[in-house]
Amino acid sequence: MGPAIDMSRRLKLIVAYDGAPFAGWQSQPHRNTIQDYLERAFERVIGRPVRVHGAGRTDAGVHALAQCAHVDVNKALAPARWMEALNALLPPAIRVLRCRYVSTDFHARLSAKGKVYRYRIWCASVLPPFEYRRAWHIARPLNLKLLKTAAKQFVGTHDFAGFAANRGKAEESTIRTIYSVRVRQNGPCLTIEFDGDGFLYKMVRLMVGALVKCALHKMHIKEISARLGSPQTHSARFAARAEALFLVRVRY
Repeated sequence: MGPAIDMSRRLKLIVAYDGAPFAGWQSQPHRNTIQDYLERAFERVIGRPVRVHGAGRTDAGVHALAQCAHVDVNKALAPARWMEALNALLPPAIRVLRCRYVSTDFHARLSAKGKVYRYRIWCASVLPPFEYRRAWHIARPLNLKLLKTAAKQFVGTHDFAGFAANRGKAEESTIRTIYSVRVRQNGPCLTIEFDGDGFLYKMVRLMVGALVKCALHKMHIKEISARLGSPQTHSARFAARAEALFLVRVRY
């Protein structure tokens, strides 16, 4: 008898989720994460455990409009059938939007060229109930011009160790490139969109926290430049709320 032949094929998934009910992307012992729910759904369809690989680990409460993941499967179903089967088994707050078969050379995390994150702030005295857990409510006025000027400091290649929480391997590089930071306001809704080649743990939330402090005249823009120039500077850091952060897309 010859060696067993691996008949598995690789599926690329685009997944959207409301992060509020879950403990983030990465699998945890309590099994209440996006990865856990996806893997349980696949196991029920395939009949064996599989590992779902995501493009990044969104934190507890963070949402995704188009998270990317891949999984190797040995069941020959059409992509439309995979979507139907998985969405029937997933909670309503998690949905597979698209899927297709790809080469085994593709890896959701290692093949990624960059990501786009969007942060939403509601600048008004009252937060509408449908914005609850979708935006950071700031009832005080923000200096939009100052915020936009401060945001420009992040564009380019920098050492973002001063804008990351301690996590991961000590030897991991903290050098990242931010291609653009777009600040837009539509009525009371202010959005800050970051396009970069990669993001460290809590990096976006720490950058937004610094921008808001500048816009509230609680921090000088020079402190952002100083932290980028000397990442080991020990200063009080403030991370914006997780529930207003969205992973918009992953670029390949």
